[in-house]
Amino acid sequence: MIKFKYLFILTITLGAFLPVKAQDKNTLWKGFEKVTINIDGHDAYYVKPAHPLPGNPWVWRASFPDWHTEIDSILLTRGFYVAFVNVDNQYGAPQALQVWDKFYAYLTEKQAFAHKVALEAVSRGGLYVYGWAKRNPDKVSCIYGETPVCDFKSWPGGKGKGPGDANSWKELKEVYHFTEEQALAYKDNPIDNLEGLASFRVPVLHTIGLNDKLVPPDENTYIFAKNYLALGGPVSIQPITQGPVELQGHHVKIDRPGYYADFIYSNSYPVKNALPYSNYVTTASKLNNFYYTVTVKKKATVSFLGGSITFNPGWRNKICRYLKETYPETDFHFIAAGIPSLGSLPHAFRVQRDILDSGKTDLLFLEAAVNDRGTDSTTQVRALEGIVRHARNANPYTDVILMAFVDQQKMENYAKGKLSPELFNHELIAKHYNLPYVNLALEVNDKIKNKELTWNDDFKDIHPAYYGQELYFATIRTLLQECVEAKYKVPFKMPVPQVIDKARYENGSYYDLANAKLGKGWQITPDWNPKDGLSTRPGFVHVPVLNADEPGAELTLPFKGNAVGIAVVAGGDAGTISYAVDNGPYKDKDLFTEFSSWLHLPIYHLLGDNLSNGNHMLKIKISDKKNNASKGHACRIVHFLVNNK
Repeated sequence: MIKFKYLFILTITLGAFLPVKAQDKNTLWKGFEKVTINIDGHDAYYVKPAHPLPGNPWVWRASFPDWHTEIDSILLTRGFYVAFVNVDNQYGAPQALQVWDKFYAYLTEKQAFAHKVALEAVSRGGLYVYGWAKRNPDKVSCIYGETPVCDFKSWPGGKGKGPGDANSWKELKEVYHFTEEQALAYKDNPIDNLEGLASFRVPVLHTIGLNDKLVPPDENTYIFAKNYLALGGPVSIQPITQGPVELQGHHVKIDRPGYYADFIYSNSYPVKNALPYSNYVTTASKLNNFYYTVTVKKKATVSFLGGSITFNPGWRNKICRYLKETYPETDFHFIAAGIPSLGSLPHAFRVQRDILDSGKTDLLFLEAAVNDRGTDSTTQVRALEGIVRHARNANPYTDVILMAFVDQQKMENYAKGKLSPELFNHELIAKHYNLPYVNLALEVNDKIKNKELTWNDDFKDIHPAYYGQELYFATIRTLLQECVEAKYKVPFKMPVPQVIDKARYENGSYYDLANAKLGKGWQITPDWNPKDGLSTRPGFVHVPVLNADEPGAELTLPFKGNAVGIAVVAGGDAGTISYAVDNGPYKDKDLFTEFSSWLHLPIYHLLGDNLSNGNHMLKIKISDKKNNASKGHACRIVHFLVNNK
């Protein structure tokens, strides 16, 4: 294993890219002009082709840039740029990948290099290439690996057949801040977590020595290829069996450089232009308070309030990792408050318990557009406005990001030249309160039209598949990056504009079931768990439930506020209730839903709205009516909802 050591300076910035300085005199590399620059204290360079191809395709060598240069030389003659930044002896650790991010941004934004780059993973360079590629699969055209390290337990750890390198293993653990046990338990080596890379169908080609004892193929390339192929990733392995073999079989001769150059060329050119993520983000007032907190106070709480797309693994986990890696000295507390099936109305009444009761939130991600489909527009506005104001009543310094995710109905409306009500209302609240906003519905719609993806392959349904999760993450990360500034002001209380709707749910909360006065037929089940085999939602099973299933059963609920409702679980036997507020007329509410035949769906119903802000009485009784598809008359109340203005 060839090894370079050098002195480096690592500077963690506020997220903005530091000035990049070019040396006074450029030099030559293999007869081509070489521009030497400095990236965040690290030496770097790029080599210019004599005649660049349209779109400026490029290849990026991770390690050992002067080893086996035949492929790079061929690509230069064919119009490719070649680039390298020196972060060696960092073993692909997050701080090294932060430097890679800065180098990539400089070359694509300042030098107009192609959005997608071909990566070359030579030996330990595999740790850098796959670490960065898995975080940025949308930015990679292809990967060429030459006897690449794909698991650092193999090299330098030496925990398998290979001898490893004790000094390098010690150095790696220091760089990652790992104990021995943590290093062995690490689950993000190049062989791991390849779903996103495979979803972008990034072509991979590895050359190996069959008798490589230093980086054994069966501990590295073979495992990588098996895992990648199982996920649908295109991969090929080229064993090199001719020419001299050195360094315990690790150094082999590149027998067909033209063939491997063709692989990179054909997967990188012609350059395909993707629609930029920045088209779909609005930075508005940016995130001064949050970034001041993470860079100066170095302690921050980030909360995620949403439905199943926030609950499921994917973009949220990636944002958490991105923040921790970008600000490694900051103590982050993440609150994951995504619950499947819930939209803005439920969020408005649960935000207190599920987020605000846990302490001061510095940054709140809020999404509701998918599950708001079917909720009337007035309720959406009252709920969204209420959430924003509620969060800022609890902490006037809270930054809020509003997000609108995609579903097919939203795209159908775009095709008709219409804007779905949910999107209109999200934009309305974002503009009125000057909030950063992400319109992923429009982005997916546009990228499908631009033939960058397909709904059936890359989303499958409203729950994004791996590709969709990567797309959501990349766009939200773009917003976070565009909200970064060189200097931050001392945190200030966010301006509170005039309300849009005086009946907003600004103080929505859950109201104890014990406050109800129960008539015959009602009871509280302390640990409700259905026995009918239907599915349930987290947070709505093994909880106290107020229930009745016989027509005529009644209850009353005294409350103070201007809105009241119930959160129920509606399964296959969900019935119909009759309800009235104060002395008003009784109205019917069918609790059975289109999903009730297979799911005890948590659903929130407003039963009184825009009331005078005083004392009121809610009356509920089980009706003898029921949906034709229902098997019974059940009403199961998990929470009462009250907005006390």
